[in-house]
Amino acid sequence: MKLDKPLPLFPTHNELKHIRLSDYPSVQAFLTEPDAPSWRLQHWQWAVDFLKYMGRNKSEHTYSRFRNETERFLTWLFVVKQQPMDDLRKSDILEYVDFCWKPPVSWIGLASYDRFIYQNGVFQVNEKWLPFRLKLPKNQVSENPDKKKYKPSQETLKSLFTAIIAFYKYLMNEEICYGNPAQVAKTDCRYFIADAQVKEIRRLSEDQWQYVLDIAESLTKQDHTYERSLFVIASLKTLFLRISELSDRRDWSPEMRHFWQDEDKNWWLKIYGKGRKLRDVSVPTQYLSYLKRYRAYRALPSLPSSSDMSPIVEKIRGQGGMTARHLTRLVQEVFDKAYELMKAKEGEDAARKLQEASTHWLRHTGASMEIERGRALKDLSEDLGHASMATTDTIYVQSENKKRAASGKDRLVD
Repeated sequence: MKLDKPLPLFPTHNELKHIRLSDYPSVQAFLTEPDAPSWRLQHWQWAVDFLKYMGRNKSEHTYSRFRNETERFLTWLFVVKQQPMDDLRKSDILEYVDFCWKPPVSWIGLASYDRFIYQNGVFQVNEKWLPFRLKLPKNQVSENPDKKKYKPSQETLKSLFTAIIAFYKYLMNEEICYGNPAQVAKTDCRYFIADAQVKEIRRLSEDQWQYVLDIAESLTKQDHTYERSLFVIASLKTLFLRISELSDRRDWSPEMRHFWQDEDKNWWLKIYGKGRKLRDVSVPTQYLSYLKRYRAYRALPSLPSSSDMSPIVEKIRGQGGMTARHLTRLVQEVFDKAYELMKAKEGEDAARKLQEASTHWLRHTGASMEIERGRALKDLSEDLGHASMATTDTIYVQSENKKRAASGKDRLVD
C-alpha cells in the first residue's frame, strides 16, 4: 500500500506547553479535514496532555523519545490502521510493531531535522522531516544508501513499547482507556532477542586516546579557542561524564561553583545526572591543571569559588552554557582530526575506532582505564553514578567473561 508522506504532530516541549493548534496550520488541516474521523483530533489532544505530563516529569531527552514514539503510533493509527486506540487489541499492537520493523521507504530519512520551521507567524512543516531514520555508520558514508536495509535496534523496540505502554497507563489513570494491550503484546513480540552476548565496551585504546589528547593540545597552539575543546574532552574522559551532564539543560545549568573542595582539600564536581539524581564526582589532581588552563583562557581566577556562577563550558558568542549538540560537534572535530593523523602514521586498522567513536566512548574509556589501574569498584561505581556495583561490573569488568576467555584460549583444532 502506498502511503502519503506523514506529518509531524508535536513540537518541542517548550512549544507544546502553550500550543495553539491554529499556529500549526498543516497539522490543524490534517486533524480537522472533512473526511477525518472525530476521534483523530481527540487522540491528538490526549497525546498533547500525555506529553505535557512527561515533559514536566522527565528530562528533555526522555521527552523527545516519548514524543517520537507517540507521534509514530498515532500517525499509524490515523493513516494506516484508521482505528481508535481504545478499540485496539494485542494483535493490533503486534501489527503496529510489524509496521515499525519494516516501515515504508517513503517514511525513512537519513538525518534528523526539526519538525517545524517558524515562518510568517506560524509553524510550517519541515519537508525534510521523516518519522524513521536510517542510521549509517560514520565510516560508511554513501550517496545512495538502501533504505530497505532499515531495521530497528533492540533498544528502539524497547523504547517503542515503553512509550506506548506509558501512554495507555496515562489514559487509564485518566479513566479514558480501560486496558493496556501494549503491555500484553510486549511478551509476544517476535522481534525481541534474548541477549547473552559478551558485551563489547565501546572505548578507545590507550594509543587512540593519546592521539585524541595530543591533537586537542596541538590545536590550542594554533587557535586558543580550542582550549574549550581540550577541556571538554579531558572532562568527559577523566570525570566519566555523559555529554548531557556537561551541557546546559532546561532544568540544570552546570556552573563553575559546582566544583567544590572539602575540608581535606579534596576537589569534587556536583553532577545532575540520569534519573534527576545529584552525585559528586571525585576530581583528580592532574585534572586540575586542565581546569586552571581553561579558566586562564577565560580570564577567570585559577580555581572556582562557591560564588562563581559562570557556566562550566561557555558559548563563544552569547551568554550561557553550551547544548549537548554543540558540545558533540567540538568533540567530533577532534576525533576526526585524530583519526586522520593516526591513520596516516599507523594505518587504517589502528585508527578505525576513532572513526566510529562517539562522545560517550570517552566516559567508557576513562572508566575502563580506572579498572585496569586497579581502582576499587565501589569508588568507581559511585563516580559513574551507577545504582549498584553490579552495573559497573557488568559493563566494565565482566570478570566471568574474562575467566571464560582465558580458559578457552588453549583449545586445539587438531
